[in-house]
Amino acid sequence: MSARFDAIGLVVSDMAASVPFYRRLGFAFPAGAERQGHAEAALPGGLRLLLDTEEVVRSFHARWEPPSRGGRASLALRCDTAREVDALYEELVAAGCQGELKPWDAVWGQRYAVVLDPDGNGVDLFAPLGRVSGGSPSPAPPG
Repeated sequence: MSARFDAIGLVVSDMAASVPFYRRLGFAFPAGAERQGHAEAALPGGLRLLLDTEEVVRSFHARWEPPSRGGRASLALRCDTAREVDALYEELVAAGCQGELKPWDAVWGQRYAVVLDPDGNGVDLFAPLGRVSGGSPSPAPPG
């Protein structure tokens, strides 16, 4: 079989809101992408993040309708430190993004938070918690 994983595609309601949101998270969309119906950002390892407006999707799938209940997709972004998770979450919320879950120390050993993109898709922010001798997570940094 020659099929291989190549891209993650999201349908967006408002490209002018979605492109700046993902740029703030470090995705390199080209200049002017916020005015297009389709936009792509290269990801590490050769993958791509694809954004298409609802209008573009309906141009080839006339009966397409957005999900009626909550986000069904999420992206997970690894941060270097627990403090970075906290800072990025606060930066996004201060910029008007909706915070879904405030940063917390997850039982699986990560600092974790969730913000929503302009269409309600979850964007998980996480970082491994520091380890102390014995392998158990160390306490979260203050803040």
